[in-house]
Amino acid sequence: MKITFISDTHTMHNELNGQLPGGDLLIHSGDIMNSGYKKQEIHDFCKWFEAQDYTHKIFIAGNHDRMFEDHPLESNTIVNNYDVTYLQDDEDIIDGVKIYGSPWQPWFYDWAFNLPKGGPGLYSKWEAIPKDTDILVTHGPPQDHLDVSGPPGNEPHLGCAMLRVKVDAQPPKIHVFGHIHGSYGCKFHNGTHFFNASVLNERYVQVNEPMTVNWDPETNKITFI
Repeated sequence: MKITFISDTHTMHNELNGQLPGGDLLIHSGDIMNSGYKKQEIHDFCKWFEAQDYTHKIFIAGNHDRMFEDHPLESNTIVNNYDVTYLQDDEDIIDGVKIYGSPWQPWFYDWAFNLPKGGPGLYSKWEAIPKDTDILVTHGPPQDHLDVSGPPGNEPHLGCAMLRVKVDAQPPKIHVFGHIHGSYGCKFHNGTHFFNASVLNERYVQVNEPMTVNWDPETNKITFI
């Protein structure tokens, strides 16, 4: 399965034109908008997302995508006009691969999809992740996995401790996220391939490339393209 991971485009998705090679699945792990209040930004993103040369296109919301939390009916009505899939605490199955998406993160400057750090709300969101999830898509990272903002040592790890406990106990094959722009990259731990797919840096300049891999769902082996 040929998959491309992207995240945190913040209305700058057109800058990725020519950088997406096409394939089976394109995943965007949130922050398609800026302030999150302009519905036209959802239209613009979905029109662009639909046009990409992938058989399946899946995205979740992030902390900048306020309309998806504040006006879910209107936001979903817009998305339903396009041949793309939006996941919010639910799943999609593609060729037997179970993909689960959730936008929530520990409180972060009172943006969208924030829940109290370490509280029962976050616990319930992560407990809802099915045990047989193959690809987990969240907006924020789990603690200690690609979750440091800026150069190492400048800020503490910003990932969710509860999410870390969940993925340690119930490892998906792939876990893709964004949110912490300064920790773009990938790593392998405890049977899971982790991807921070933020394409913008902390100054909202596109410096990171989309990550495209060939992935074998049976062996969990990936090869970068």
